Amino acid sequence: MQRFAGELSRMINWVVERVIATLMLVLVLDVWIGVIDRYLFHWQLPWPEVVARYLMIWMALLAISAGIARREHIGLTALTSRIPTAFRRPIAVGVECIALVMFLAIAWYGLDFAEKGARKFAHIFGMSLYWPYMALPVAMGIAALQSLLTAVRDLGDYSAFETVEFIE
Repeated sequence: MQRFAGELSRMINWVVERVIATLMLVLVLDVWIGVIDRYLFHWQLPWPEVVARYLMIWMALLAISAGIARREHIGLTALTSRIPTAFRRPIAVGVECIALVMFLAIAWYGLDFAEKGARKFAHIFGMSLYWPYMALPVAMGIAALQSLLTAVRDLGDYSAFETVEFIE
């Protein structure tokens, strides 16, 4: 079970990291279009800033699950790495349970958030804000899954709190 959870976590993280890299590439191109527009051609395009904002939101939220999969998420390791060794396991398990519940709750309420966003429109694009707002439930759902998979993968072995290096 541990091996299966570890392999599934690695595969999900592989996909998520490639999605983040692709979004970063699109973001760089978008920002360059905005710069060229502003300083060279003066087209006054209204959309580069908005696209950049949505891309950054998606990337930042998806990066949470990548940090969890590699045990590099600063918010989850800063506390547990300072705890005396004798108390690490129960506190780390508690922190993981709290994080899992938090990610699931945010994903659940994020669905309602995205549904409300479907009724709002980005007038620059003439599209609903459903897909930009879906970043929250999608990313938190993946983070919850990664949190569960890493907990099963490690099964309470928090002695070192070292980051996980995936072999590609």
